[in-house]
Amino acid sequence: MASNATGLTSLFPVWSRDGGTAAFFARLDDAAVRPRIREETLAKIALIGGWDNVQITSVKAVTDRAAEGKRLGQYAAALGVDPFETAVALLSANDGDVGMVGFAMSERNLELLLAHPLGMVCTDGGGFAIDGPTRRGSPHPRGIGSFPRVLGRYVRERGALSLVDAIAKMSARPAARAALADRGVLAVGRPADVVVFDPRTVDDAATFEQPFQYPTGIRAVIVNGTIALRDGERAREGSGRVLRPA
Repeated sequence: MASNATGLTSLFPVWSRDGGTAAFFARLDDAAVRPRIREETLAKIALIGGWDNVQITSVKAVTDRAAEGKRLGQYAAALGVDPFETAVALLSANDGDVGMVGFAMSERNLELLLAHPLGMVCTDGGGFAIDGPTRRGSPHPRGIGSFPRVLGRYVRERGALSLVDAIAKMSARPAARAALADRGVLAVGRPADVVVFDPRTVDDAATFEQPFQYPTGIRAVIVNGTIALRDGERAREGSGRVLRPA
């Protein structure tokens, strides 16, 4: 089953969150309103298959770090607390800032979107590394493996789209859509942004249980004409820069 990553508050009715975090908590504290919020939240949970289809990815409070990487239903059961109340408690302790993954998307629909002529490949996941300060929480594996997953699973294994089409959907087409005039195409005089990979072996290694794993099958990454990664070794100095629409 495909998945999405968002905030835990997305499980709650839109109207209950209207006006911001303070207004949301005020409604939860209102004895006349809370039952309706609970009822509509549980109806949404039923649609996605239960609380175990919700995985906590990040919290702000140190006291809640044990929740990271856990399925909410299982975590609540271990605490002996109702899952809805557990979700509310997590949100309350973290000022509403709790990350989650939801397992409720259709992989077939994802394949159709990838293959559609207007479809492009992107990720809005955060930037992570297997070590250092950006190794934090238990994030969605898209933060490390999105593009290799398309090449390995949806191109090589499932044949949802061709390799040529996938590369265009990752480079030239999004660059054009974002009005980045000098990016997305290999040409003389253009900045050299290149990924060297083996289409027979490229694959994502990050999982929901172990998200901090780099992909396989990538030999080198060149950013602005400078080698940023070669055979698993990162360059000490970065060569990237902020890009703005033309």
